[in-house]
Amino acid sequence: MKNAPLRRGFHAVAVLVACSLTACGGGGWGGRDTGSSDPSTVLDPRTKVTITIDCMPPATRKAEVKEWNEDVAEFNKTYPNVTVEGRSTPGQCLEPARFTAMLKAKSQPDVFFTYFTDLPQVLAENGAEDISAYVTPWTVPLLQDINPDVLDSLRHRGRLYGLPTSNYTMGLLINRKLFEDAGLDPDDPPRTWEEVRAAAKRIAALGDDVAGFGEYSAGNTGGWHFTAQLYSLGGDVVDSTGSEAAFNTDLGRRVAENLHAMRWEDDSMGSTQLLKWGDPQKRLAGDKLGMFLAAPDDITYMVQQLGARYENFGMGPIPGGEHTLAGGNTYMVKQGISPDKIKAAIAWLNFKNLTVGKGQFDWSRTRADGLPVGIPQPNFWLNGSKTEDDATRLANATMPVANFRTFMDNPVPGKAEPPMAQEVYRILDDVMSGILTDEDADIDKLLSTAETRVNEVLADR
Repeated sequence: MKNAPLRRGFHAVAVLVACSLTACGGGGWGGRDTGSSDPSTVLDPRTKVTITIDCMPPATRKAEVKEWNEDVAEFNKTYPNVTVEGRSTPGQCLEPARFTAMLKAKSQPDVFFTYFTDLPQVLAENGAEDISAYVTPWTVPLLQDINPDVLDSLRHRGRLYGLPTSNYTMGLLINRKLFEDAGLDPDDPPRTWEEVRAAAKRIAALGDDVAGFGEYSAGNTGGWHFTAQLYSLGGDVVDSTGSEAAFNTDLGRRVAENLHAMRWEDDSMGSTQLLKWGDPQKRLAGDKLGMFLAAPDDITYMVQQLGARYENFGMGPIPGGEHTLAGGNTYMVKQGISPDKIKAAIAWLNFKNLTVGKGQFDWSRTRADGLPVGIPQPNFWLNGSKTEDDATRLANATMPVANFRTFMDNPVPGKAEPPMAQEVYRILDDVMSGILTDEDADIDKLLSTAETRVNEVLADR
């Protein structure tokens, strides 16, 4: 097996960790210092501590609650004196207004959920503990198998402030039925923006209010997708210093002009615009939209919430293929809690989110509980961990994973979201809405105005 020596090395580390937890060799705890004075060591199972954790599944999601409770019970077999208190938040797990208020009030749980892009906001409020010293191959045995780009998204000036629970990269999500109806091959989605434009025209020609390609332009999602399209062509939204806008360029105009042409010359994007998250998903699930940019978890939403079927969707890499926008979710540890609480938090996150075959990666259990298996992400593993996780994910798949093979077999390098992402996206919404709602839009003026506003935001960092 490829990378087997490295894999065996980390199995050895895992065995050493297991031995430290069970006092292998009869040496008891005197054989290794596991006290809180050394943050790099694992938590002493005799330590009695309570940790509060964000985003326990709500009671309405019975299968997820069952799995949460099972994981707590399994975790307590190793750490019987750690009390895990889950907190379930009504509605979305992370609502921006609630999250900001929570940070300002210092009322976040000991272990709290964030998006990758929230790190600057969290640090500005002194909200998260620097966990660099606590995260080692002793405490997270598969640490070296986690994609370093994912971990780097959780670092600031070389210090680590979170551990990932999921990641995503964007691709081209398609409606296979509409592709077939238009005489297109759903197993070979468009790979360039020129091909997207041509395919969108053929799909829109089906009539009956069908649009070929959909795009956001409201609720910060328009700027998010403008960024994704620009990345796909090799461009940047913000320069490498993080201090100036970088989208008012030939590549930025190329993105804007292509969308304007699809909307007004080709009439392939439909007349309803100012779409935000949830709108194109409904149209794709209802066979009224041929394709749009998305992350793979949109498929789960369309099946579980909108009643669609997995068989009707496929996915290819983002057109252009230079870079794709990457992001994800993480848990951070509240600044100022005790070292033993931090160790307990790391131990829980390692078990629940960072162990192949356990917690969220226990695919056989996920299937048995009637939850979806086979979506390409989260998948932040490398080396032998990726091989193992991919194999068990495939063996337990509940959907036709071949529909996503083009996306999986042609990975595009991920690129992190820009600094001050939500503020930047809000400004770029105006570019997208201008393009898609005004046939006479002045693209140069839209980009120039947005550039000035973004520069002002970045100057205030």
